Amino acid sequence: MGQRTPLYELHVALGAKIVDFGGWDMPLHYGSQVEEHHQVRRDCGVFDVSHMTVVDVSGPEAKEYLQHLLANDVERLQTPGKALYSGMLNEQGGVVDDLIVYLGVFGYRLVVNAATRDKDMAWLQARAEGFEVTLHERSDLAMLAVQGPSARDKTAALVSPSRATLIHELKPFQGKADGDWFIARTGYTGEDGLEIMLPADEAPGFLNELVGAGIAPAGLGARDTLRLEAGMNLYGQDMDESVSPLSANMGWTIAWEPQSRDFYGRRALEALRAAGNQPKLVGLVLEERGVLRAHQVVRVAGIGDGEITSGSFSPTLGKSIALARLPAATGDRAEVEIRGKWYPVRVVQPNFVRHGKALI
Repeated sequence: MGQRTPLYELHVALGAKIVDFGGWDMPLHYGSQVEEHHQVRRDCGVFDVSHMTVVDVSGPEAKEYLQHLLANDVERLQTPGKALYSGMLNEQGGVVDDLIVYLGVFGYRLVVNAATRDKDMAWLQARAEGFEVTLHERSDLAMLAVQGPSARDKTAALVSPSRATLIHELKPFQGKADGDWFIARTGYTGEDGLEIMLPADEAPGFLNELVGAGIAPAGLGARDTLRLEAGMNLYGQDMDESVSPLSANMGWTIAWEPQSRDFYGRRALEALRAAGNQPKLVGLVLEERGVLRAHQVVRVAGIGDGEITSGSFSPTLGKSIALARLPAATGDRAEVEIRGKWYPVRVVQPNFVRHGKALI
């Protein structure tokens, strides 16, 4: 038996197929992964993401600590509620984890991945030495992600007037507190929506309200195909400690200025950037029948080989798509080996669907 979120019993009652995910017993789907995917794209759905790790960072040197810890610069967070996406790197420039950091009135709030919880907490604690900073893991909170074009309106209709106002006023990539709830306009699906952190004992009742209002529960399966269509990385597949953000389509998350900011991995990244020959993470589209899967070999004629990092059938596009790490000189065509045969694929920007619209 794995770890369980405060919503586990409710998932079972709703008919979820439970699977292991990074040591957690989580819902894969509630009957049809494809229908859950379409529900989020067309209307909205709700995901239990309480397995994610929430860490509050406070103290007089919280900003300096995070400026040293992260490749992106929290100095960019000038107003409370503003959010920032960043990699947390090792000295070799590899990604220890990717995370979101919010500026709050008390300090900062980090949301990091579930499967890397123990590693991340040890990393955060070790690098806090020498800084006047306090780390508080918020295991008392649960987290729900309501995603889709109708997510904000339908959620606002179920909460208090102050929280409804907050939901309507939030800008993208912004999160604010209302009492002991923290509501953010963020997500992992390529759609508008909310991620709501709330006391664990209130989460089952609120999920019941959401489902009762017609917001369909959705599992890990739909979450994975939605994030893949949106070109969003999955830690442990599309990047890890051996992969730099320059090779994971995360170069935009590196704040190179000011040059005096010495964050972990900076010197390694500068050397990689100067070399200029790093592989790149691209999108692939299979025009023929078949399914692209992680670890399939990709070859680019006259240039070299690479590998698919994430792949699946896209319910929105009706085609198989993938993220792949390929040589820097790759153009717009390649081939993928599927069961001993080579199939042509189109190489595209790693962003296939956004806000319900096909981008390829």
